[in-house]
Amino acid sequence: MASLTERDVEREVLEWFHGAWDPNLSLIEWRTRLVESGWAVPSWEPRWHGRGLPAWADRVAHRAIRQAGGVAVPLGGGMSLAAPTIYDHASDELKSKFLRETITGELTWCQLFSEPGAGSDLAGLRCTAVRDGDEWIINGQKVWNTMAHDADMAILVARTDWDVPKHAGITYFLIDMRQPGVEVRQIVEMNYHDSFNEVFLTDARVPATDVVGDINDGWKVARGTLAHERSFASIGNVYFAPDAHGRVIDEAKAEAAEFNRTYEWYPQRMGRADLVIPRAEARGVSNNPVIRQEMMKLYSFHRASEWTAERAKAARALGKPPGSEGSIGKLALSRIARDANHVHSVIAGAQGMLKTGDDPQDAVVAEILVSTPAQSIAGGTDEIQHNILGENVLGLPKEPATDRGVAFKDVGK
Repeated sequence: MASLTERDVEREVLEWFHGAWDPNLSLIEWRTRLVESGWAVPSWEPRWHGRGLPAWADRVAHRAIRQAGGVAVPLGGGMSLAAPTIYDHASDELKSKFLRETITGELTWCQLFSEPGAGSDLAGLRCTAVRDGDEWIINGQKVWNTMAHDADMAILVARTDWDVPKHAGITYFLIDMRQPGVEVRQIVEMNYHDSFNEVFLTDARVPATDVVGDINDGWKVARGTLAHERSFASIGNVYFAPDAHGRVIDEAKAEAAEFNRTYEWYPQRMGRADLVIPRAEARGVSNNPVIRQEMMKLYSFHRASEWTAERAKAARALGKPPGSEGSIGKLALSRIARDANHVHSVIAGAQGMLKTGDDPQDAVVAEILVSTPAQSIAGGTDEIQHNILGENVLGLPKEPATDRGVAFKDVGK
């Protein structure tokens, strides 16, 4: 194992692929073959559809399959959040029940964590789960739930004990989104997209077996999910080889198009630093010394952020768990978005407020200016990331809190 190289893995993957590939299969039929081969998630144990290889083998295998004209695992929260959390923390029964169909794409997932009063302070959630025989009854509201309107299943955290401090009374559930008692409403944002949802849970039910980890110990499991989210695992992209064709490719392209529609405004949310120089040139201000200085500051920090991200990827490839680099990267992206917003505003002037104009790029800039505030909020606010780094990296004392060590039912009294 120690001498295994990326080239070795790529060679083995391609040898299997050329013997197994059939472009006339359905997408699910192809992914079933992929699962059975162990190359869908080769870093997992063989009994859970893997090959017991290092973490970097997943990336190498998926890249080799796509470059050869095939299709790898689905995009989205199923493979990037739900599946790794189930693999790391769930019982064998739940792994048997959910992992295979998540890898094939037969089950799609969303995340039900944030609430109207518990976003950054997620542990302050008030969605309740009450045991009723062999089931849990769920009541409450969740918000900012990407893909909830299309999901079959959800990862959910809910309060199961009010007599202990807030972090100690949370349990992690896997809940059926297609049942009565689950109402999903899409939210129209100020950029006119509707990527997010609010979810209302009224006497929704979860089998007692569908708890990940121990009862009242869900915060530990949730932190594992959030670590994957903050290491930028929840959003990916997919490419298809130029000569890829057949039924499986057509279905995969349709799947990717539907997934990407939800995130089509995310480049604007990140500030579109790549458009700054072209927009300055188009408006004839690229030689303005003040604007050039602002552009240089933006691009310098952007490059430094990319290097940090590369170090994080290298650590993950070596099998190291997500760490503080996720928070560092999140803060860097927030700053880039704000700085890019500022530079675009300076370049565009009042024109930046117009959604339509003679230049189609004006609409893109207008969308950037109303989308970038989300970058400092989504996936854990900047303030939360500062606290994580201060406490876990710098060793600073925890932020003062009046609810620490207090039974959650007594908080605010």
